[in-house]
Amino acid sequence: MGAVAWTAIALLGASLLGNLFYLGSKIDALGSSLNSRIDGLDASLSGRIDGLDASLNGRIDALGDNLGSRIDRLEARVDARLDSLAGRIDAHLERHPG
Repeated sequence: MGAVAWTAIALLGASLLGNLFYLGSKIDALGSSLNSRIDGLDASLSGRIDGLDASLNGRIDALGDNLGSRIDRLEARVDARLDSLAGRIDAHLERHPG
């Protein structure tokens, strides 16, 4: 009876070890498949991010140019009004000497 028990224990242990090795190989295969998918997604996302970066930089530059031209026009208008006010103040001061 002892030999039968040890044989059953050996067969059970061998089948458990075989299953562990089989599952380990399956897990490794899934890991390598997952790594290749992640690498593909990384390349795709990098390309999309670079495209968005170029587009966004172009839009920001255009907005900066537009804002710069508006500021220049506003500065010219303020300078003209200040010159006009300075002329009126000078004329007023000439009328009232003292």
